[in-house]
Amino acid sequence: MWPAGRQLVVTAIQRCCRETNLCAMKSSSLLLLSFLLGVCGVQGASSFKICAFNLHHFGESKVKKSNVVHTLARIITRCDVCLLQEVRDMKGKAVPQLLDRLNRYDPDHEYASVASERLGRSSSYQEQYVFVYRTDTVSVTGQYQYPDDREGDVDAFSREPFIVRFKAPKTDIKEFVLIPQHTTPTNTTKELDALYDVLQNVRKMWKTENVMLLGDFNADCGYLAKKNRKHVRLLTARDLYWLIPEKTDTTVRSSTSCTYDRIVVHGERFARSVVPTSAAPFNFQKAYRLSEDQALEVSDHYPVEVLLKGATDRLSLSVGAFLSLFVLKVLT
Repeated sequence: MWPAGRQLVVTAIQRCCRETNLCAMKSSSLLLLSFLLGVCGVQGASSFKICAFNLHHFGESKVKKSNVVHTLARIITRCDVCLLQEVRDMKGKAVPQLLDRLNRYDPDHEYASVASERLGRSSSYQEQYVFVYRTDTVSVTGQYQYPDDREGDVDAFSREPFIVRFKAPKTDIKEFVLIPQHTTPTNTTKELDALYDVLQNVRKMWKTENVMLLGDFNADCGYLAKKNRKHVRLLTARDLYWLIPEKTDTTVRSSTSCTYDRIVVHGERFARSVVPTSAAPFNFQKAYRLSEDQALEVSDHYPVEVLLKGATDRLSLSVGAFLSLFVLKVLT
């Protein structure tokens, strides 16, 4: 038992060193080792990430720019599930090319996609919702194109939600539904309110409470006036949790600062399955040291993302505590 136990500790410490770089610090404190074991146990378990990214007119012309696609691959492969918006792939070639690039960039995972039909009131301008996901961590168990035919409110959306149900066995929540929405800026208030009806429809149809709504809601600045917020049920309902903090800039341009992109979860059960404070935009411009012009070639939005707790989070904390004590016993 002891040799195996020693190897377990060494392996855990090595993993923590790689993930945190804290082992590069010169310290003889065994408390540091205990801290590393505890922190890395939690981080390792809480690694399931959901993202939403407005790609700003993604189609054949953008996919031909190798530098842009490389940056997109770096961004999207950080996520287990990534909602792509403003996909304008008229010939159906851009998304397969992007998927091919993702799978070559990150061979440790296999990426697949599920997409809506082309949506929009005008034949000259249509978009698709596309969910890209890792097949080894999550699977699609259902999909549903909202018909947008609610009596008294027909055609409420310019781009009606394409709803997908996922199964992720290694997460605490296990199964969840994602409702995407890219609102029309001039109709944001009405579309956000109508999303509440979509939520109720999905809860009833699939008999689930584990629902997340996400996307470019245009839910800030001039598109969602403060005086109108009280009329939006998606904002006033007590069982909905808006995870991206207000006054968080989700835009690339330095001349704007608006919280357009959002992540909202329904119910306390789902809210408890989210890693606290993990919901945030990913500033890829800063992370990859791009100029504003270079970043704008990719998109004028930052993706927003959130971590879900792993099924083994509680176990990891217990194991971390055990290993910490083990370190103290074995190495002293």
